[in-house]
Amino acid sequence: MAKQNKESRCSFCHSGKHETLMLIEGMDAFICDKCVTQANQLLAQELGTKNTKNIQTAISLLKPLEIKQHLDQYVIGQDDAKKVLSVAVYNHYKRLNQKIDKDEIEIEKSNIMLVGETGTGKTLLAKTIAKILHVPFCICDATVLTEAGYVGEDVESILTRLLQAADYDVAAAERGIVYIDEVDKVARKSDNPSITRDVSGEGVQQALLKILEGTVVNVPPQGGRKHPDQKMIPVNTNNILFICGGAFDGIERKIANRLRTQAVGYKVKKDEAVLDLKNLYKYITPQDLKSFGLIPELIGRIPVLSHLNPLDKESLRNILTAPKNSLIKQYIKLFAYEDVNLVFEDDVLDFIVDKAMEYKLGARGLRSICEAIMLDAMFDTPTQTDVKELHINLDYAIEKFEKADFKKLQAA
Repeated sequence: MAKQNKESRCSFCHSGKHETLMLIEGMDAFICDKCVTQANQLLAQELGTKNTKNIQTAISLLKPLEIKQHLDQYVIGQDDAKKVLSVAVYNHYKRLNQKIDKDEIEIEKSNIMLVGETGTGKTLLAKTIAKILHVPFCICDATVLTEAGYVGEDVESILTRLLQAADYDVAAAERGIVYIDEVDKVARKSDNPSITRDVSGEGVQQALLKILEGTVVNVPPQGGRKHPDQKMIPVNTNNILFICGGAFDGIERKIANRLRTQAVGYKVKKDEAVLDLKNLYKYITPQDLKSFGLIPELIGRIPVLSHLNPLDKESLRNILTAPKNSLIKQYIKLFAYEDVNLVFEDDVLDFIVDKAMEYKLGARGLRSICEAIMLDAMFDTPTQTDVKELHINLDYAIEKFEKADFKKLQAA
């Protein structure tokens, strides 16, 4: 390594040691603090230009229709939720690319709330849309969040995950999208005021307010309490799009009371429009979210409200076979690794769908039922080298299903 002496000079600007604050030594070269600062500015400018070009390219490539068509390949049905997500993501790209002049209208972000029964595809929609995005994307779970100062994770940990998804590039993270799952679990636990804190309910909602609206948050890059002496990273949430999802179990009763009907029953007034009593989610309003336990301030910061329809037999049947990564295609692929041709008969697929409807497990139930039927075959096939083809018929499926004793899962 070169040794510093009286003649040591910066290899870039030729400033002497006495003319600089610091002269950093390298392999047969030196660089001064001024050149380091200038190089850092040039690098930041180049990265910013590159990211802007990526956003412009994304806008030119990803129209709302193209985004929805991509979602259609992986998620069956739920057209209303897909349209809402497609438009929100496209508008998010346009908002990031907006050049604000003195007289120009500033576009505000529209955070989204997705409401639907368990197993209808809320999280799958979020994961699928992440595959086509040109911005950092993360999925976090609201069930672990608590009010600041209590055991659990602080709300800032949401932004920690977004920073990790952006490889700790703050500028990129500030243009990201966050999906907050199970947001219904932070609903207010009781309508009655109490002297005790609702640390995992209303307290979390209040902590989310500023982050959702847009503010500068000091984010611990390695988590909050495990590394108390770490340096905080300031993150501006003004341009971060938040998508919230939850099952809101029991909200149908709130909707039914507002519509003056019952979840099972008939209309009170004959002149009212016919209600779809099997899918009351389609009539959900912000008022119902407030009745469920979300505070009005939080509802106001999530202006776009959409629902996911319950899955019927036809939808569940399509989920089994139609998507790119459908369950049946996954099992066929698994057995193909053993050079075995796996074939499912149609009545087996109908049997799986009927059982999923019976146990009210949604799309997740399909996987559990398939695993119960295929377990023995997946255990035996790798050691049976003479087996080249495997047919799954109805008798075999019923036998393996009954052996798994699924009656314990049946809904009351």
